[in-house]
Amino acid sequence: MMSKRKGMEGLFDGRHFDREIIVLCVRWYLRDKLSLRDLVEMMAERGLSLAHTTIMRWVRCFTPEFVKRWNQFAVPTGRSRRVDETYLKIRGK
Repeated sequence: MMSKRKGMEGLFDGRHFDREIIVLCVRWYLRDKLSLRDLVEMMAERGLSLAHTTIMRWVRCFTPEFVKRWNQFAVPTGRSRRVDETYLKIRGK
């Protein structure tokens, strides 16, 4: 499984597409909320022929590993949040 492999390159062994393409598609899907078919069109504009199911499998396969690696670098935030007072003007009042 992926979790047993150490390096980033080991995650992508045996894949037909470059690591950069896989990471880009997964990142755009998760971060920008693009649909799978939108990603297929965007990759087609770059000369790559992909099926939406391929990207779906990448998302299912690589998301847990990306989240685990992201959490290593994420800075935890505090529990309390402070919001400045906000004034709304309704009907002139």
